[in-house]
Amino acid sequence: NIKGDLFISVHADSAPGSDATGATIYTLSEVASGRTAAALAARENRADIINGVNLGTESSDVSSILIDLAQRETMNASARFADLVKREGSAVPFKRDYHQMAGFAVLKAPDMPAILFEAGYISSPSDVARLTSGEGRRAIAESLRRAVDVHFARRMASR
Repeated sequence: NIKGDLFISVHADSAPGSDATGATIYTLSEVASGRTAAALAARENRADIINGVNLGTESSDVSSILIDLAQRETMNASARFADLVKREGSAVPFKRDYHQMAGFAVLKAPDMPAILFEAGYISSPSDVARLTSGEGRRAIAESLRRAVDVHFARRMASR
């Protein structure tokens, strides 16, 4: 456990043909929450601390509820961060339905906002041109950097 405060996984997508184009941001789906929380509660020894709460002192039912609540708040924070990435990524072409939800394993930390950023499609010639250009990669990196800066500035302001 590296005790991260934010997780960003950057990828390039592909799709049959070359019609699909644009960036997409995935966050954890609501559907995955119950299964994930239950599996986490069963797997852990409940001595873990999630969002400052020591689960070792709680019953299994209370632990499951606390994990679920922590994960729901994390999912909300992840969705807010996805919106920040889109807002700060004005130089990055996004798909119209840029925010998708899925149960990717890398998104399932119950206490750390996480996104999976698909920067474009390797099956799209225009996306490949952007992803392989210095200008395109800088635009992606800058939009993520600005979103991270705003995310942590907001966190500091709310304390």
